Amino acid sequence: MDATARARKLRLMAFDVDGVMTDGSIYYTDSGSELKAFNALDGAGLKMLEKAGIAVAVITGRRAACVEVRARNLGLDRLHQGVHDKADCLRGILAELGLTADQAGFMGDDVMDLAVMGLCGFSVAPANAHEAVQRRATLVTRKEGGRGAVREACDFILAAQGRLDDVIAPWLPQ
Repeated sequence: MDATARARKLRLMAFDVDGVMTDGSIYYTDSGSELKAFNALDGAGLKMLEKAGIAVAVITGRRAACVEVRARNLGLDRLHQGVHDKADCLRGILAELGLTADQAGFMGDDVMDLAVMGLCGFSVAPANAHEAVQRRATLVTRKEGGRGAVREACDFILAAQGRLDDVIAPWLPQ
């Protein structure tokens, strides 16, 4: 089954943070606070998915206050930080939503994402993901993590479901 056919089935799309929603860089202030840079286009894509009725989740192995702030800023309710077993976390979300694994997708960039990506019916890797992840992904974006890869994935999903024009329509000239 090709990427478009798999994306048509999605009702839930989950994302890793470091290397996916960010470029993977982690900055620390002198006081020890962690900083990350997020892409505004990516954030808009996540909101567009939700507007189209596709649930969005963030599942990350690390914990960072700035990730919580970003999720809250975007209105994302499903934030799971400090997760060791991302596949198990996703199974819990699927059970909560009454969905099957083929209705879910995950975007990851490193080998610790392979199990959760393999569980899903649709998986995405950014252009700069680890080679093993790219080989196993349903879709590899042209853009890199933190540089519009999330938005590219969101647009692909929305286009596959015939919803991209609908979510863009409010911003078109009348």
